[in-house]
Amino acid sequence: MYGLFSILILITCALLLLVILVQNPKGGGLSSTFGEGNQFMGVKKTSDFLEKSTWTLALALVALTLLSNFAIDRSEVETQSDIIEQVEESAEDFIPTETETPEVAE
Repeated sequence: MYGLFSILILITCALLLLVILVQNPKGGGLSSTFGEGNQFMGVKKTSDFLEKSTWTLALALVALTLLSNFAIDRSEVETQSDIIEQVEESAEDFIPTETETPEVAE
């Protein structure tokens, strides 16, 4: 289930990237390529569509991210105390043993 959410998040990110790159930062973007005199499906409607699709994809990305948190399988997750015990056991291998230190001649 988590894999499905991951794929949907990646698709949403790719679509959002494309929609943002099509827009012009000064308001022209794809809208300016469709001719200045054509108002049937021209500049205003194209920029409205791009803005609405940007907001829709951004909200979908946030929703998918939040929902994916609930899809994570938590049945195999170890408790914090188990992890601490494992770290302490493995740390015992790295504790240096007491050795004689050579005396420094003055």
